[in-house]
Amino acid sequence: MPSSDEEAVSFPTDYEIAQSVDKNPIQDVVEPFGIEEGDLDLQGEHIAKIKLDAINRLRNEGGSDDGNLILVTGMTPTPLGEGKTVTTVGLGQAFNQAGKDAFIAVREPSLGPVFGVKGGAAGGGYSQVLPMEDINLHFTGDLHALTSAHNLISTMVDNHIKQGNELDIAVNSVNWPRALDMNDRVLRETVIGLGGEVTGVPREDGFILTAASELMAVLCLSDSLSDLKQRVAQIIVAYDEDNNPVTADDVDATGAVSLLLKDALQPNLVQTIEGTPAFVHGGPFANIAHGTNSLIADDVASNLSEYLITEAGFGSDLGAEKFMNIVCRFGDMEPDAVTIVASVRALKYHGLDMWPAEVDALKETDIQAVKDGFANLDKHVTNLQKFGVPVVVSVNRFPSDTDAEIAAVVDHCQEELGVRAAESNVFSDGGEGGLELVDHLVEAAESESDFSPLYDLDTSIKHKIETVAKEVYGADSVQYQSDAEDDIEQMTDLGFDDVPICMSKTFHSLSDDASLKGAPDDWTLEIGEIYPSAGAGFLVVLTGDVLTLPGLPARPAAADMDVDEDGNVSGLF
Repeated sequence: MPSSDEEAVSFPTDYEIAQSVDKNPIQDVVEPFGIEEGDLDLQGEHIAKIKLDAINRLRNEGGSDDGNLILVTGMTPTPLGEGKTVTTVGLGQAFNQAGKDAFIAVREPSLGPVFGVKGGAAGGGYSQVLPMEDINLHFTGDLHALTSAHNLISTMVDNHIKQGNELDIAVNSVNWPRALDMNDRVLRETVIGLGGEVTGVPREDGFILTAASELMAVLCLSDSLSDLKQRVAQIIVAYDEDNNPVTADDVDATGAVSLLLKDALQPNLVQTIEGTPAFVHGGPFANIAHGTNSLIADDVASNLSEYLITEAGFGSDLGAEKFMNIVCRFGDMEPDAVTIVASVRALKYHGLDMWPAEVDALKETDIQAVKDGFANLDKHVTNLQKFGVPVVVSVNRFPSDTDAEIAAVVDHCQEELGVRAAESNVFSDGGEGGLELVDHLVEAAESESDFSPLYDLDTSIKHKIETVAKEVYGADSVQYQSDAEDDIEQMTDLGFDDVPICMSKTFHSLSDDASLKGAPDDWTLEIGEIYPSAGAGFLVVLTGDVLTLPGLPARPAAADMDVDEDGNVSGLF
């Protein structure tokens, strides 16, 4: 790993590294795992989808019915991210280098972050999924299909209202916005329809990011095309004048929406830089949705490999909590071990209590700031241990990190927290840089565990909310706004009190206040709204000011991207 900023400057870009790799035909990559060429819907030489009729065979005929599931999550990150996807990809390569058959499964990138500030979701350095430029841009068109399907529901709702409104939909109770896979803040709140015969019935509307659409959650939680159709049919799009729910099926959208999503339901297969097979499928965010790739991808991969490495978005308070409490329930699975990604710069971010982050200051050697940030990491570790699974800390190394800073983190984890920990250099060294981490994870996965979600489904809505708020976030109490109290009463009357909850919260802090760093205590979680994602099968609980359609920063990543006349890309990380 480069040990100084000067050396880091000469380190090739992700795109340069990706372009230097000779990729194998995708059918050759997956053939050793039992996936035959006839199972694949090829999307070129290096990308394929698995055909729907092959999925059940692969589920049932795989050679590793009890394959080990390794979940990758993280501490509360800086706005730049701390390397969960890099770690996931690198671990897949490292497991294979160690002689273990491994698959990885990660989410598809959203164009919003790609062109905004956070970047893509293909990993980085020598731990990437390829072809990274395709994956980070249009890929196989899944997000475009989701965007079209989402907006088809929107237009069928408004058309129904315009064409006589037989369902007696209350115009002010339409709760299905439009969707867009781009950060465009001016579309958060809109007014549609100008009245008259041409433009339709006026009402307030708005856009959300496609990754925040309930359809994204539906796609990722469906286990078959028939299950997808059933979930689409149950989506609540509005309420009538008597406050009864109106569904996508009521406006006759189920069939057409499922048709648009038929191909998107097929998991996407690619490879890493070192030829490890990888599913890249689905892309819900963890701060506004459940934050993991598709259950179909996880199910198939875990039956074909000895180890499946998958990730949960943002910090463990968001992605991992939802993975344990929601995804594992729906997928009837449990992690054998969890690795939490930490970094020296994230620890300094919390130790120095910086908001917003001053990136240059995070590069300065400051062991005391690292130690002052341990409170955040410690809280994430203890949170994960509450689920009864072994925890391993992965210290993702950045170029400006010093040996003393890395050692301080590893020593703290091993000696004070009593958990396994290792430095990870998968960004600079590929799989070789994660071999020590693999040793720890193999030991952890083979140790005894007693996995259990944090709450029972038959407890009250408030009990579930308060369990997550107090046990995971560290809140002292929970306060419900009057509208939220009404929502709880309505959700209970509608029979949604026995489903999991999906908390929508800032990823910048363990609390609902983005400016609070470390492990805040003596604070109250504010609940503003609760509504059903009936198709997904959970309740969404809104806290704080989480944006479902982000905006671009002052200098978007898009401003530095280009393509020359030969098709060579620049600025794409």
